[in-house]
Amino acid sequence: MKKILILAGVFAVSMAHAQQRMTPELLWKLGRVSAEAVTPDGKSVIYGVSFVNMEENGSERNLFRMPVAGGQPTQLTTSKGGESVVHIDKNGTVIYLHKGQLWQLPANGEAKQLTNVEGGLSNPRFSPNGKRILFTREVEVKKMHSTDIYPELKKSNAYVYDDLNYRHWDTWEDGKFQHVFFASYDNGKIGTATDIMPNEPFDSPQMPFGGHEDVIWSPDSKSILYVSKKKFGKEYAVSTNTELYRYDIATGKTTNFTEGNNGYDTAPAYSEDGSKLAWLSMDEDGNEADQNDLMVYDQKSGQKYNLTKDWDETINSFTWSKDGSKIWFIAASKGTQHVYEIALPKSLNKFSAKSIKQVSRGQFDVNGIAGQSGNSLVVARNDMNHASELYRLDLKSGNMTQLTSVNKNVYDKLEMGKVEPRITKASDGKDLFSWVVYPPDFDPNKKYPTLLYCQGGPQSALTQFYSYRWNLQLMAAQGYIVIAPNRRGMPGYGDEWNRQISGDWGGQPIRDYLSAFDDLAKEKYVDKDRSGAVGASYGGYSIFMLAGVHENRFKTFISHDGLFDMRSWYGTTEELFFANNELKGPYWDTKAPEAYKQFNPIEYANKWNTPILIVQGGQDFRVGIEQGLQAFQLAQLKGLKSRLLYLPDENHWVLQPQNALVWQHEFFKWLDETLKK
Repeated sequence: MKKILILAGVFAVSMAHAQQRMTPELLWKLGRVSAEAVTPDGKSVIYGVSFVNMEENGSERNLFRMPVAGGQPTQLTTSKGGESVVHIDKNGTVIYLHKGQLWQLPANGEAKQLTNVEGGLSNPRFSPNGKRILFTREVEVKKMHSTDIYPELKKSNAYVYDDLNYRHWDTWEDGKFQHVFFASYDNGKIGTATDIMPNEPFDSPQMPFGGHEDVIWSPDSKSILYVSKKKFGKEYAVSTNTELYRYDIATGKTTNFTEGNNGYDTAPAYSEDGSKLAWLSMDEDGNEADQNDLMVYDQKSGQKYNLTKDWDETINSFTWSKDGSKIWFIAASKGTQHVYEIALPKSLNKFSAKSIKQVSRGQFDVNGIAGQSGNSLVVARNDMNHASELYRLDLKSGNMTQLTSVNKNVYDKLEMGKVEPRITKASDGKDLFSWVVYPPDFDPNKKYPTLLYCQGGPQSALTQFYSYRWNLQLMAAQGYIVIAPNRRGMPGYGDEWNRQISGDWGGQPIRDYLSAFDDLAKEKYVDKDRSGAVGASYGGYSIFMLAGVHENRFKTFISHDGLFDMRSWYGTTEELFFANNELKGPYWDTKAPEAYKQFNPIEYANKWNTPILIVQGGQDFRVGIEQGLQAFQLAQLKGLKSRLLYLPDENHWVLQPQNALVWQHEFFKWLDETLKK
């Protein structure tokens, strides 16, 4: 009898494990997989795995090696802190960056430190001939802090500005800029470094998100190609015009390789034989969401070709084939993100966009390409139910084989909700695509509280993404149905669809949200008395806008770093090119754009009548703190149930693990208070 009871207990425990639901704590225990590179022989992939240490409020990242054919991974590094691959030689020796210094790890041996450079290295790259190294570091070019201007006042703390851009993203301008350096290199010994941008008040890589992709060597090791927006002050704030610059090592001369193109030029990469250079390019200055095209420069003919000018989508990233005959790129398409192939003809002027071929297909996102292995690519893949893992993608069949299973032990015990596509007719008759995420135990005969998820951007693709904060599966696991519409402004439906949001923030995109929600609300399993809307950034703006025009559809709102008053926002945001493009001008024009009246949430303050949770980051300079505070003050003075979650140390995102857990607990506590019976 005792044995039977024990077995019954084991069975009950196993069933409980099998029916575990996603929680905020469990979400933050997941390993985060990111591909680094495929080894030169194509037989192995090096990748990183990060785990959050909630107690220390940080994360630990280590490198692993795995056969591309499949098999058990080998952990390469164990040191505390994050490592990233710099170079892998033909013998399999890995050189990686750890705490700003280079380390060497033979294929069969112990790691050893190669460099001990004061201040450390950032974005290091070895020249193809192995004789030089380039890297980036911060250089003071202008004096802006009081102790630099008045050295006798050592305890002062003030900044003096005569021009824009005085702050960016989450950092005040301090007169220091990221510059590119090169030096001789010999087995860890680095010679005297040369700044190739001396006294220039410009950044390379681009701040705040640029990295090693912004700085590369030429195939002959004789020059350096780098990305920079060489504008300062107001010109910098209103422009997106980055260029590719070529610095000649022998002469010290710099030339503008993309002169004449007015938009973003980024991510230069040479084919392996050095005969061609490819990069991503936008045409329109000031439009950060312009169509991103793939450009190729042929060294032999000296001609530049736009390979995707007739392809009606925008490109996220690309990689060359080893033989230089193909380019693979990633782009959004109808609620997913996939790999596409371009086969290059011998004469590039004969290329046709009709020959672009989609390689991967399915209800998932490919979010990165690690490299080529024979007739396969190693890629990173995720969906709304699964964090990113590495897969082998067969280039001929499109079949995918999973390589890593870092989170298998979690997912094997996790009960997940289904994710389904849904097509709605928008108010103008066009098809509107949405993802609908259902609770794990969904029963169509029951009624469920429902959330409208409003995406940010505003031109960010809403695909099969997996977020560690705005996680739709986590929301569904708490008993909510979630609908996530691909409203106007999102990539994946052609350039026209993407452009329709600019100048019309509160118009058709908001009607798209309401159309998608109203269509889902017709289903008998949607409890119309328990519906809410949530979102951040433009999604937060959408919540503030909906609060004044939703006509009692929703019973609760959550807005994170949303734009509440377009006038004060224009007066405090830093990337004015974005504001000018999206609002179609400043508020003081004699004929001010509709954004400041018809599409301004503050103009509908008298109609606010719904409980609202407002989240605001204290270091968010994109959407300043005054936006969230004004909205909270309005809700309080109108007597609405409202709450302010203020995160003084966070920017436009929530990056610190413990703050993120607070965010998620407050998020669901608010929904429990306002939607749950």
